[in-house]
Amino acid sequence: MQSEKQYIELYEQCREMIKGHANDVMNSCRDAAFEDFKRLGFPTKKVERYKYTDIPALFKPNYGLNINRLDIPVDPYEAFRCDVPNLSTSLYFVINDSFHNKVLPKKELPEGVIVDSLNKVATEQPELVAKYYGKIAKSNEDGITALNTMLAQDGLFIYVPKGVVIDKAIQIINILRSDVDLMVNRRVLIVAEERAEIKLLFCDHAADDRNFLATQVIEAYVGDNASLDLYCLEETHAKNVRVSNVFISQQANSRVNHNVITLHNGTTRNRTDLVFEGEGAECNLCGCVIADKNQHVDNNTLIDHKVGHCQSNELYKYVLDDEAVGAFAGKVLVRHGAQKTTSQETNQNLCATKTARMFTQPMLEIYADDVKCAHGSTVGQLNDAALFYMQQRGISLKEAKLLLEFAFINEVIDKMQLEPLRDRLHYLVEKRFRGELSKCEGCKLCK
Repeated sequence: MQSEKQYIELYEQCREMIKGHANDVMNSCRDAAFEDFKRLGFPTKKVERYKYTDIPALFKPNYGLNINRLDIPVDPYEAFRCDVPNLSTSLYFVINDSFHNKVLPKKELPEGVIVDSLNKVATEQPELVAKYYGKIAKSNEDGITALNTMLAQDGLFIYVPKGVVIDKAIQIINILRSDVDLMVNRRVLIVAEERAEIKLLFCDHAADDRNFLATQVIEAYVGDNASLDLYCLEETHAKNVRVSNVFISQQANSRVNHNVITLHNGTTRNRTDLVFEGEGAECNLCGCVIADKNQHVDNNTLIDHKVGHCQSNELYKYVLDDEAVGAFAGKVLVRHGAQKTTSQETNQNLCATKTARMFTQPMLEIYADDVKCAHGSTVGQLNDAALFYMQQRGISLKEAKLLLEFAFINEVIDKMQLEPLRDRLHYLVEKRFRGELSKCEGCKLCK
């Protein structure tokens, strides 16, 4: 319990200060989450869903926290120059864990739509936030979720009322900014009510050459016949640790596309739990990872078919170079009575060197007899015959490897519904393979 001790003592000493800079809705869950964290602690490798990442070791270093909510001066346009420009998005910024209200899009959103500070909305409209906050992400089941719930003081609230369709994608830039090593606990609550439609792009960046530890919990409620496209793109640096838990609840006839793209990082652990609560729903989970040096990327997913007549599709691809480590564990659970379920789970991996390591564990757990479910995984290296064939036609070995890796990863990118992002990612991935995208181009770290 050595890693947990500092956070238990921190909360006991700073409990009132943490609550004083938050709101009643978030505070109402805080003490219970603290008790859950004391009981659960950090999940170790003995816990099935965490066996590929040493979580206690990630949280052992001593990081600073901005509990007093001091204003960190930053010009987001100076700290961040987007390498995915011209997407025609409504652009918002989150600095560490605080919504940046000093720079907002000029064009207003449709009536009733909210994109704002979670702390602010929970203070002004507590009944709206309380209806959803903490209902999907259960702190009594996971130590990371419990830690985030007990420490988070702000984050982002996105709300789309019944029947509202947002044609323009909303882009959220999460910027890590600090003069000292910093821990950030960010909370995101997304609500798409009945027949609502929204496209969201989250981009994670680090603006300073510091050690960052970021925990993030996203709760997404997708109502009847609603549609959510959620894209998460990470381009941080080698000193960044990112632990993200995404919880999605789908109601009847809803549609979710969730894509996780890791282009540059230090250590990343992504968890996605998706539950079908109503029949006729469909989800597509995709992930693409490009890692080299000593980077570590662990994606863990659970798709829970609680009811019948739902469809899930899952595709994750990794390209690992040098001594990078990748892990994928995906479980599809089909419960009793969930007849007419259709599910396909695929994980394909490419190890470009003999020192790269990939751990893969696709799983099916089925308790219904009228289903169509399949899963599979592969781990391999570049095809020597294809490399030889391309070299025979004047293509250098380096270029041939790049073309094969690019073709391998493209299947995931081509499944993205947001066309401008899809086109831009083709460019970013090519730069990443060429070694030109070590960090987000244009940020201060690259000057």
